[in-house]
Amino acid sequence: MSRLTLWTIALCVGVAGCASEPVPDPGAELARSETPISAAGPLPNVIVADRNGFIPEGVEYDMANGRLLTGSLSEGSVFEIGPDGQVSEFITDADLISSVGIEADEAYGRLFVANADRSVFQGEGQGQAKLGVYDLSTGVRIAMVDLASTVTDPPEDAAYFANDVAVADNGTAYVTDTRMNVIYEVNTEYEASLLYRFADGDSGPNGIVYHPAGFLLVARGATLWKVPVDDPEMSTEVSVEEEITGQDGMVWSAMRLVIVSNDANRVVALRSDDEWATAAVVAVGPYETQATTAAVVGDAIYVVHPHFADDDPPSVTRVELQ
Repeated sequence: MSRLTLWTIALCVGVAGCASEPVPDPGAELARSETPISAAGPLPNVIVADRNGFIPEGVEYDMANGRLLTGSLSEGSVFEIGPDGQVSEFITDADLISSVGIEADEAYGRLFVANADRSVFQGEGQGQAKLGVYDLSTGVRIAMVDLASTVTDPPEDAAYFANDVAVADNGTAYVTDTRMNVIYEVNTEYEASLLYRFADGDSGPNGIVYHPAGFLLVARGATLWKVPVDDPEMSTEVSVEEEITGQDGMVWSAMRLVIVSNDANRVVALRSDDEWATAAVVAVGPYETQATTAAVVGDAIYVVHPHFADDDPPSVTRVELQ
């Protein structure tokens, strides 16, 4: 999750001068607003899926319904994984080719799914960048938004890969495209626009979260970027005291930004006291098998292990930050 609770917004409406007050990191509110684990039953420290092959790159905890959800690079569907490892289809949509990052928007009852095509990384075609929007409780499709069409001047060798999703308090969604090196914006009418294109040729954007002060934090390889949504041309690299390689999925938790380092087998928690001009490492949590993204469950962090390179079943593991 990457949003403040709605009561915080209501409070700001009713308190004079609230907009001029310093905005706390969202983890402070999320730490208080997370559904207790007991609401859905305690989760074990390790959950091993009862089958293999679906390659979940994205994981999310649906607080409204008390369940873990994952995407699937190979099958496209969105799955629920139970505490016992039972895998069941939640969303099946013929238009979902590779479901990558997923984001539960409990406030508006929606699930956002970054819809890509993993074959682009094998040099097969141009890939795709779409955003699927579904009812969070029923899985019924609300919209399928074509993001790539907002790129009006693509190069001849253009390639697309919708990777991760963040949602703002007003319901606007933001999607990274790792191959096109851009961020898309999708409003509540499901109209897409190109928010920002990174000018350099470094690693394309990957994980993304929204900060209630009105900016995005975006992972790009070994760098972290701050992108103001109202003035994206003022985007800057966050100065982090320690290089974090392989930055992938990110979540807010307990006043910290937690980043999955997919090539170092660890999650790294950052904190900032200057609205993310700079950031300091405040905790690290190791794990054994390559992971890509994380979900917040109560006060715990769980990472998903897709098993890209072998036939072992995917798993979800609790990571202890120290």
